[in-house]
Amino acid sequence: MGDLKHTEPQRQKRHRRVRVSVHGTAERPRLNVFRSLRHMYAQLIDDTAGQTVAAACTLDAEVREQLGEKNKGDQAKVVGEVLARRALEKGVKQVVFDRAGYKYHGRVKALAEGARSAGLQF
Repeated sequence: MGDLKHTEPQRQKRHRRVRVSVHGTAERPRLNVFRSLRHMYAQLIDDTAGQTVAAACTLDAEVREQLGEKNKGDQAKVVGEVLARRALEKGVKQVVFDRAGYKYHGRVKALAEGARSAGLQF
């Protein structure tokens, strides 16, 4: 595993570089992902208004009751499904995926697949 002292600034640099071209609108908000060592956080952001449309994380009560003894990959998938359900309730069907400089692998990929399986398109 890489040294966090060096990998986090590199991830932030990649994230800033990608954010130049990836931005969300009211019709197609940005699905932003944050991955800590224990938890997964995801939110849909309308960058034109500067508002969060919907959010979900492993700390939410609705998500926690579904987690049980699942591993972190399965937990991320549940977060994606809950976020997609909340987005569809607000009329959002299409999003722009912002992986925030993380590799599209593991928990980030599981969250994206969970969101897709629940009905979000990206």
